[in-house]
Amino acid sequence: MQVDWDYTELADAYLRRPGYADAAIDAILERSGVRAGLPICDIGAGTGILTVALARRGLAVTAVEPNQAMAAHGRRQTVEWKVPWIEAVAEATTLADSQFNLVTFGSSFNVTRQDLAMREVSRILQKNGWMACLFNHRVLNDPLQQQVQAVISREVPGFSHGSRREDQAPVIAASGLFHAVEAFDRPVVHRMPWNDYLEAWRSHCTLKRQAGDRFPAVIDAIAAAVNLEPEARIEVPYQTRVWMAQRL
Repeated sequence: MQVDWDYTELADAYLRRPGYADAAIDAILERSGVRAGLPICDIGAGTGILTVALARRGLAVTAVEPNQAMAAHGRRQTVEWKVPWIEAVAEATTLADSQFNLVTFGSSFNVTRQDLAMREVSRILQKNGWMACLFNHRVLNDPLQQQVQAVISREVPGFSHGSRREDQAPVIAASGLFHAVEAFDRPVVHRMPWNDYLEAWRSHCTLKRQAGDRFPAVIDAIAAAVNLEPEARIEVPYQTRVWMAQRL
C-alpha cells in the first residue's frame, strides 16, 4: 500500500523529538490492564520513541514501521529488548489475527487511512483488547512557543497544525468496532539544549509539507528569532494527549 507521508529525510532529526509523558503511558496500561510480558503492537513506530518506553516497562512489543530510514534507527534503539520490527503499514500490518492485548499509535494515527487502520487494529487485537493513539502537543501559550509560532505564521501564511491536534474520538467511534472512546491528557516538561529543540523541528513533517522548498529557511528563521546558544538549556512544556478504546 502506498505511503502518503515520507519521513526518510527527517529520520535523523526525529531522534531528537521528546518522549511522551510517563504518566500518560502508565495510565494507558492501567486502564487497559496490560502488564509486563503481554504482547502489544506499536504501529507507525518511527524511530522507536514510544516503543522504547513500552519495552522498558517489560511489555512484549512488536513494532510496525513502513519507512526504512526510521525503522533502522528504531531497531538500534530497541536492540536491548529484541523488539521485532515489521516493515508494513497500519492498514495492512501482515500480522496474525487476535494477537495483541494493546495496539498503540505514537503520533502516527493521523498519517494513516484511518478507516482501514481501525479495521486492521480490530483484526489483530485479542478479544477485549485495547487501542490507544497519543500525541505530544506543545503548549502554545508558553512564551517560547508563542515566539516560534509567530515565526511560522509569518514564514508559512495559513499554516495548519493538521489533524494531529483534532479530536480523534469521532474517527475511532465511526469505525463501529470499539466501545466508547476515553480521552485524557498528562503534562510533561522536557528540559533540553536549544539545539536539540531546533533539531526536533527539522523532523516536523507537517511543517515541511506546508513550507515546501522553504522548509530549511523556516527553521533558520526560528533559530534567528530566538537566537540562543546551541547548548543553552530550555524548558518545553507539552501535553501528551491520549484517546483509547476497547475492542467490541
